[in-house]
Amino acid sequence: MNEPFDTTGIQTGDDGIRRYEGLAQNLVHVLQATTAAHGERTAIVELGSADGRVSYGDLWQRAARVAGGLVATGLERGDRVAVRLPNGADWVVSFWGTLLAGGVVVPVNARFTEQESNYVTEDCGATQVIESGEPLPDGEPLAVTDHAHDALAAIFYTSGTTGFPKGAMTTHENFLSNIETCLRCLGLDRERPPTTLISVPLFHVTGCSSQMLVMAALGGTSVIMPTFDVGRFLETIETERVTLVVSVPAIYWLALQQPQFATTDSSSVEAVLYGGAPIAPDLVHQIRGAFPAAKVGNGFGLTETSSVATFLPHADAVEHADSVGYPAPVVDVRVLDADVRTGVGELLIRGPNVVEGYWRKPHQTADTFVDGWLHSGDMGRIDHEGRVYVVDRKKDMINRGGENVYSVEVENVLSAHPAVGEVAVIAVPDDMMGEKVGAVIVPSAGGPALDIADVLAAAAERLSDFKVPQYVVVRNEPLPRNPGGKLLKPTLRSETVWGAPLR
Repeated sequence: MNEPFDTTGIQTGDDGIRRYEGLAQNLVHVLQATTAAHGERTAIVELGSADGRVSYGDLWQRAARVAGGLVATGLERGDRVAVRLPNGADWVVSFWGTLLAGGVVVPVNARFTEQESNYVTEDCGATQVIESGEPLPDGEPLAVTDHAHDALAAIFYTSGTTGFPKGAMTTHENFLSNIETCLRCLGLDRERPPTTLISVPLFHVTGCSSQMLVMAALGGTSVIMPTFDVGRFLETIETERVTLVVSVPAIYWLALQQPQFATTDSSSVEAVLYGGAPIAPDLVHQIRGAFPAAKVGNGFGLTETSSVATFLPHADAVEHADSVGYPAPVVDVRVLDADVRTGVGELLIRGPNVVEGYWRKPHQTADTFVDGWLHSGDMGRIDHEGRVYVVDRKKDMINRGGENVYSVEVENVLSAHPAVGEVAVIAVPDDMMGEKVGAVIVPSAGGPALDIADVLAAAAERLSDFKVPQYVVVRNEPLPRNPGGKLLKPTLRSETVWGAPLR
């Protein structure tokens, strides 16, 4: 098996989990060290804000005042603080302010309805809520710096595509391990601070853990988009001289369709990273062509892995574009109940980045975290060189008369056709076969006219007959996604009316 990442300074504990040596004790120590060494550097740029440029020195002072305000109004050690704010400087200040007060941050999805937001704040037992439109807590500066390495730092609620969201209990060690993983997998220069563009929500682990916190560890700059706009996205890459772009495949696809892209100066970009959802190999080729001087890479993980579990480096990005890469240096991945023909089974993940469990949900915790292994719910395989391939969500796999059809495989083939912009493959109930394969296609904005027969004929050249969709619906509006860019297949199933089968 390949070892594509730096694995020096790693120890294996009695529990079999590998850990990085020499990590900071907690996140507060990370910010404290960066502020002491580089207090004048720009920590945050909030786009569209007149006072949105914040240095590390100012960030520490503002966060310390938030901490003082929280404690003055009754916050005690370990209390949860719900942060109901959109992307921006106040979100970052509130995150650090809660930690400096000795509290636990609970990021709330800014797009939740009032009922959904109330569920999160009530479920976590938040004693204080930082609301949009209200002044941040303010008081005499305070800094609690003695958090234990394994102390709870945040509770990130899963996207909740089915049922109620669950709160993933994320410790300081989880965050610190992910920061070090990002530094090693990306090969970032620890002496040269990067600038990253945060276009994804901070209330998800990618924006928070793999961007904002990594910048805090390096003394880099987080350029934050309060709301996503593709024109502003491209403009900011040029005006802020962004060096590190991280986003979901859907945003890259949209950006590359813009006429503005051809005139955008992206020469500052050194790395283009994608994750959060499956990516079509054809889109990887497009990204490589659009950013020829940049390294590209694919990261895979879950809320429960504090972000990155595997990473596909630049050297493999094109030849193995359908892979999510190799396990991170301290992460173990194995396959449960692998199919003897395909090698596909449920992916299990173990490492110091895996959260402790779900807040106040012992039954779900016991089902998902078993003997130190996270049962991811993703179906995948591992090749002989150690690369991991995610082929479907366990619940999205289509069983067509006893034959397993993995939707990601079919989606990748269909999306390679120039007339296909977006595509989702889902099961269509069938009395005889149990399920058949259905596809919802959004035509490409700049491509040729969509001819379903032509698309399926091209698919038949690369797929077994039973995998080629028998039902196709053309949809003119974008596919439904959550704020993190993940496709909402339950929503799509409820919205889609299937016509007669094509064959």
